[in-house]
Amino acid sequence: MPVLQRPEAEARAHLLDVHRYEVALDLTHGDEEFTSRTVIHFTAREPGDTFVEIRPATLHAATLDGHPLDPAALDDNRLPLTGLAAGPHELRLDATMRYSRTGEGMHRFTDPADGEDYVYTQLFMDDVQRVFGAFDQPDLKAAFELTVTAPPTWTVLANGRTEQLPDGTWRAAATPRISTYLVAVAAGPWHSVHTEHAGLPFGLHCRRSLAPHLDADVEELLDLTRRCYDRYHEIFEEPYPFDSYDQAFVPEFNAGAMENPGLVTFRDEFVFRSAVTDTERQTRGMVIAHEMAHMWFGDLVTLRWWDDIWLNESFAEYMGYQVLSEATRFRDTWTDFAIARKGWGYDADQRPSTHPVAPAPEDVPDTASALLNFDGISYAKGASALRQLVAWMGEKDFLAGINDHFARHRFGNATLADFLDSLARATDRDVHAWAARWLRTTGVDTLTPTVTEDAGTWHLDVAHTGSRPHRIAVGAYDPDPGHPDRLALRDRFDVDVPADGAPARHTFPKAAPALVVLNDGDLTYAKVRFDAASWETAARTLSGLPDPLTRAVVWNAARDLVRDGELAPTAYLEAARAHLPHETELAVVQGVLAFARTQLADRYLPSAPSSPGQPAAATRHTALTTLTALSRDILRRTEGPGHGPEAGLRLTAVRAFIDSATTPEGIQEWLADGSIPGGPTLDHELRWRILTRLATLGAAPLPELHDLIDAELARDQSATGQEGAARCRAALPDPEAKQGAWQALFGTDPGSELSNYLFTATATGFWAAEQQNLLRPYVARYFTEVPALAVRRGPALAKAAGRWAFPAVLVEEETLRRGEQCLAEGDPTPALRRTLDDQLADLRRALRVRAAAVR
Repeated sequence: MPVLQRPEAEARAHLLDVHRYEVALDLTHGDEEFTSRTVIHFTAREPGDTFVEIRPATLHAATLDGHPLDPAALDDNRLPLTGLAAGPHELRLDATMRYSRTGEGMHRFTDPADGEDYVYTQLFMDDVQRVFGAFDQPDLKAAFELTVTAPPTWTVLANGRTEQLPDGTWRAAATPRISTYLVAVAAGPWHSVHTEHAGLPFGLHCRRSLAPHLDADVEELLDLTRRCYDRYHEIFEEPYPFDSYDQAFVPEFNAGAMENPGLVTFRDEFVFRSAVTDTERQTRGMVIAHEMAHMWFGDLVTLRWWDDIWLNESFAEYMGYQVLSEATRFRDTWTDFAIARKGWGYDADQRPSTHPVAPAPEDVPDTASALLNFDGISYAKGASALRQLVAWMGEKDFLAGINDHFARHRFGNATLADFLDSLARATDRDVHAWAARWLRTTGVDTLTPTVTEDAGTWHLDVAHTGSRPHRIAVGAYDPDPGHPDRLALRDRFDVDVPADGAPARHTFPKAAPALVVLNDGDLTYAKVRFDAASWETAARTLSGLPDPLTRAVVWNAARDLVRDGELAPTAYLEAARAHLPHETELAVVQGVLAFARTQLADRYLPSAPSSPGQPAAATRHTALTTLTALSRDILRRTEGPGHGPEAGLRLTAVRAFIDSATTPEGIQEWLADGSIPGGPTLDHELRWRILTRLATLGAAPLPELHDLIDAELARDQSATGQEGAARCRAALPDPEAKQGAWQALFGTDPGSELSNYLFTATATGFWAAEQQNLLRPYVARYFTEVPALAVRRGPALAKAAGRWAFPAVLVEEETLRRGEQCLAEGDPTPALRRTLDDQLADLRRALRVRAAAVR
């Protein structure tokens, strides 16, 4: 499919002024296709030629100003509009469109729990043309008027308030001027909860089968929504710009959520069917706050072209965490950001595919290139940069600049230059120079302290590897006199680390502290190191640091040291074993366990000693044993009735124990008994988790395991149950099961292609680190077959195949060689190429870490 080139978009924006779309969709033509009729009212500023995008099953008719156009002139997704005269025009398009099963365009889903059907749109980037014809680029904003014909039992949601007309069709209120990618429709027999706040209708919607679970959390969801809404109105001078605020939890959604004006769509895993920790509730709250921020950042004021995607995502990410911490009960959001989110940015920024937060225009020449930049840099690094900007220029001036930006560009489009001009009007700081250093550069800076002392004083020098200026806090800690296993803050002071040249030496009275923590409070984006004495103190007393955010900074530093080959993976595991049983912050426990289980155990440590002299502690098996022992420690600590943090810690430990089990003992009894002594309740999520681990371990004869999977699916006849069964079957250590899973993943029969969710579930079950000998022959098959899969099924599935179906557990030179050959000779699509490039970079790092660990 031709992708839109930036020069083409600029030429079309110069030529056209698009006023209004009238879109009529008919969703009553079966489960494969729907009809789409579009009328576009626009003006040509001068005579010229252009094109409109549409990707139909069949284009039945097209007329321009009443004159028929030849449908056969449609070239892939472009219908030429030639010889336009200056002045107003009306374009009509009548087409049949296909439903999607990959979460792109108009996605259709049948709920296995009750057989009900649901459809929703995801039109981001360039998928509007899968639903209706459009001049599909963000700076050709227009008003949209939608009507939808749907089955009689369905409710239709859209960007504006909807009403059902006497003839049964649904009509949505006309939108203000928005970009094409932000149009939204969601239709089906929704379970809905309606309320009103500040004179505005609010709604929550989900599948009927999820109704009890939504209802259980409805007060929390509405309270979060109201509080965030009110906080945004305190800090933004521009009022909420749309006529309603609906939040729809939709099935098989590829992203976390999408900021459609007035109708935010979320993946419906956020309607919790099973027990979750409070940190997971906080994450859901952050996504609610993030998407609401987009109503201003992205929807009211929209980027002109996709090189400025950070103007959407970085700001929504920053505001989501900040507003949630200011307006709700979730006060430690930045700890969760530090331990669970920030590493996403650090990792992306150290791969060959890194790019600036704000790429140069020439680096985003088309929509395919732009789609690749929705990554840890545009989200986590960008949000970190903004947090540093606020620390540097002050929140008052920062918010003044934002409000100036909204006022100047409301319902329009803006660029990085526009935004910086608004900030410059609010401060005497040189924000343009700051942006050049922070937003136009790549890579992660490293800050390293040197601590010295002489008679009665100690000195701090901070070495800086990188190109950005940093304003950081430095924490100085000493042992707590009454509790030698704890630390007390002696002093915290600000330090400016210049971009160039040697920083000033800082001198303080008294002897040197036991621990010096750079970037205490995590206000900048940089890797930090320790002086030798500080690391010794941290390794011994990390859980005794008084502030959870400081502990997150130290854990992040330890993570970076492991990834850079400067700290043995076993040393990280020893620190986790020593300190996590005493850790009270859920986000820290979850983040450390996740890194230890998925990175250390599965990638950085070999399955067996590489030589007779290698210590047993350096193998995957002993790492898993350490993690199960650590999990038992937390379980013992949390015995007895528990709510809130204690219950969350216990649930986290149970999950880690299951995932790290090296034998079926214990977890097999839990499944058979239907309970875990002391709790938590063995709900659907935990039962599938146990069954996946038992299948991976081959804990029973194959017929017995198949019977267990079938029985569990009969117990849980939901979409999640189908995914659990697919994951378990793919995890079985059996050649026939592996071949069946592979055929499901890569088979070419259009009638049996998996949805993205079933594909991901099958792929994650397939690649089990315990089964490397069984899996090794599939490495060559993967790199041979994945390029064709990406072409056949599109960018969303290509990304899933590159991420989840990649043979990451086979950390071997042969995997690397095959992957590099695929990049060189396999002609992967852009989405697949970027994902493979990142995976191979991580594979090289894992090989380096392993090599460093045995030296």
